[in-house]
Amino acid sequence: MPEPSSAGPIDVSERVHLLDALRGFALCGVFISNSVTWFSGRALLPREQAQALNAPLLETVVSALYAFFIDQKFVTLFSFLFGLGFSLQMSRAEARGASIVPVYRRRLGVLLLIGLTHMFALWVGDILSTYALVGFVLLLFRERSDRTVLTWVAVLFVALPLIISFAQRYGPELLHGQEEAARAAQATRDEDAAHRAALLVGLSSDSVLTSQQANAKFAWQNLATPGRPLWMCIILGRFLVGLWAGRKRLLEDVERHRKLLRKILFWGLGVGISVATLALVLNLRNRGTPMPVSPRAWMVGMRTLREVGYLFMGLGYAAAFALLFQKERGKKVLGVLAPAGRMALSLYLMQSLVSVWLYDGWGLGFVGHLPMSRSVLLSLGVFSVQVVLAHLWLSRFRFGPAEWVWRSLTYGRAQPMRLAPANPARTAH
Repeated sequence: MPEPSSAGPIDVSERVHLLDALRGFALCGVFISNSVTWFSGRALLPREQAQALNAPLLETVVSALYAFFIDQKFVTLFSFLFGLGFSLQMSRAEARGASIVPVYRRRLGVLLLIGLTHMFALWVGDILSTYALVGFVLLLFRERSDRTVLTWVAVLFVALPLIISFAQRYGPELLHGQEEAARAAQATRDEDAAHRAALLVGLSSDSVLTSQQANAKFAWQNLATPGRPLWMCIILGRFLVGLWAGRKRLLEDVERHRKLLRKILFWGLGVGISVATLALVLNLRNRGTPMPVSPRAWMVGMRTLREVGYLFMGLGYAAAFALLFQKERGKKVLGVLAPAGRMALSLYLMQSLVSVWLYDGWGLGFVGHLPMSRSVLLSLGVFSVQVVLAHLWLSRFRFGPAEWVWRSLTYGRAQPMRLAPANPARTAH
């Protein structure tokens, strides 16, 4: 019996516009996070210099608001939508009598290539390659029960992070003694600081080649950081929450799940705000004090609590967005973001390209000098232009340019790019 030949990109008519708009919303928050943390060079600055940029009252307020409402919440939402999209593609493949595995593996393979190219040739902060690698693991859960999926969410968000964090904290002491472990930890911190300083010098150069060489070198140095396994566990956990939500059709049939979404909104924002408040209080209390070489036990546990808070807050945002989208006015306003969500890959790559020009020394040279408030305004301005461009592009084409490349390589043939002209017989009155 021949294999079904129905596999292919979904038609525009099959898209869930709420998910597209929500993806656009998430992309905006991710761009702000990337801008204020990495593109601006803030994560590369010595602690004292970064604190000096935040010293004015306005910057202190903006920094607190960013930490409270944006930091890690939108990348969590974006990861959740990746898992939900996988669930949606799986259900559509099953409805057509096709297997999702071969196509999805090719899709992830192409995404991995795009991500690695993005990481080494343009910007070190690439997330696409990590998504692709974790996506292969996500395939193992496609036939698992909801109970198994949710159990693994708990393991990935609570059990494994705590085990890994405590092993990293106390393992070296048990193996080598406290003094040797402290020396090794300090050496690691010094090495990381040296790598970041070298990257900042490279990005500040007026040579494109020097900047990109520094970027590629830093990317290579950080491929196997100790925190990467923990980070990948967290991302897989977010994917699985999205997989579960997709199976329940939470965001495809909002009216049916309105009561559950209200509960998710209440608990998501409640838990998320509580954890964010605790983290903010601790951050303000410890401001100006030197970071310990080896974090205390409660600090190790706080990392896990923060990730749980990010997850709840991200889910709260998703529920609030979905409920607002059901109102006529809300759909009209929030629906403006749908084209940006449809070509999120293209816009994500464009954000990197525009940002390295804005911040690196060969461009406008803002790296290491721009206060957080201006980075936020700059990123919002760039994203607003992107939304307009997305509307214009998708009025003529089926996909964004990067999405077209992704799909064409996945299916092994060039996909039709231009929208079919409207049938005059249907539009005539």
